[in-house]
Amino acid sequence: MNPAGIAAQLERATRGIVPAATVLLLVLVSMLPLPVAGLSNVMPAFGLMAVYYWVVLRPDLLPRTVVFGLGLVTDALSGLPFGIHALVYLLVHAAMLDQRRFIAGRPFWLFWGGFVLVATAATAGTWLLASLLRGAILAPTATLVTTLLTIAIFPLATFLLLRVQRGLVGADVR
Repeated sequence: MNPAGIAAQLERATRGIVPAATVLLLVLVSMLPLPVAGLSNVMPAFGLMAVYYWVVLRPDLLPRTVVFGLGLVTDALSGLPFGIHALVYLLVHAAMLDQRRFIAGRPFWLFWGGFVLVATAATAGTWLLASLLRGAILAPTATLVTTLLTIAIFPLATFLLLRVQRGLVGADVR
């Protein structure tokens, strides 16, 4: 194999791991709690933002198996019962694969509006599952603040992910 062929394969492989790597990086960032008065475990759901972004704009680069694995990593790091984020991420993946035709390539407000619905459902679902699995209703205040922070920070995260996509993956929406 010639060096140009090896370089092309390496470039394709690198482009293929960028979405998973950005989700993982943002999951790690999500583990850094924000100092919000009276709430010790408030963290924007950056991993959710990245899953939504990549599934809507480049679903070919973030398959279900990778989403499931990233959800398990999120569970392991978050301290929530194992499998909650894996399930939530898979549900987001399935929903957005089905609905992406209404969002991809449309104005940003529609992309963000879709995320508002997804983030609200995902954080509420995470709270509900965690409450059920722990056998007690968890205080909803942290979940509400997390949801609002996640929605508010989404435009900035989208801007950064778009820069990564254009620089490392390619701008085409599939």
